[in-house]
Amino acid sequence: MSVEVLVIGIGSGDPGHLTGEAVAAMRRVDLFLVADKGEVKGDLATLRTELCRTVLGPDGYRLVEVPDPPRGPDAQRDTAAYTAGVRDWHAARAERYAEVVRREVGPDGVVGFLVWGDPAFYDSTLRIVAAVAEHGVELRTTVIPGISSLQLLAARHRLVLNGVGGSVHVTTGRRLLAEYRVDLGDVVVMLDGTLTCARLLGEHPDLEIFWGAQLGLADEALVAGRLADVLDEIRRVRLRLRAERGWVMDTYLLRSGPDPAPRPPG
Repeated sequence: MSVEVLVIGIGSGDPGHLTGEAVAAMRRVDLFLVADKGEVKGDLATLRTELCRTVLGPDGYRLVEVPDPPRGPDAQRDTAAYTAGVRDWHAARAERYAEVVRREVGPDGVVGFLVWGDPAFYDSTLRIVAAVAEHGVELRTTVIPGISSLQLLAARHRLVLNGVGGSVHVTTGRRLLAEYRVDLGDVVVMLDGTLTCARLLGEHPDLEIFWGAQLGLADEALVAGRLADVLDEIRRVRLRLRAERGWVMDTYLLRSGPDPAPRPPG
């Protein structure tokens, strides 16, 4: 069985964030597969459905929600256990996707995955798609890039992420404390549900933060300033968003010195 897979970056799910290439790819898809992550994150699947309806019309698409396997308590795991847990989760996801593809897609069909942000940036869809092939489904995969949360964060705060000839370091909350050094330049932190940056304040009291949550959505929230001054505000906003939506997707930039490129007024 041979199937074409289109892995499509959709930014925040706002139709205005789709590229022309992404729209053309969506129009070629016979079946979209979407992970069903349960009631708490159910609106992520709903946002994808609404995007399809807006771009393709109410009868112009077919979508199947696939129950997501349990992932486990990532925050309580050390690095080795976390890596093993994610690997097992990916394998279970791939098995479920392969089953749906064999059942629902005919020979030479086209399957689509709508990826939040960009498929190449802190997303595992491509790894899972590769694992689907291990279950007897021959794949031909094409990747369509999308607007990432890093790009949206910079745009919302009117930032240039690097000084002239400088670097940008991208890491996760899990790795931040071990990796952070002033000479890294600007540091963008992903996947930090506990605001690990607070633990840097003892050695780096003058750090600046540019934080954003639910970027591109109606409840988007932004906070910027000296980390020591705005940390409590960020915590309050995170709690409010989680209470209202059930989940928070946020990222932030840490800067240790003056803005290398002054921001335009706005």
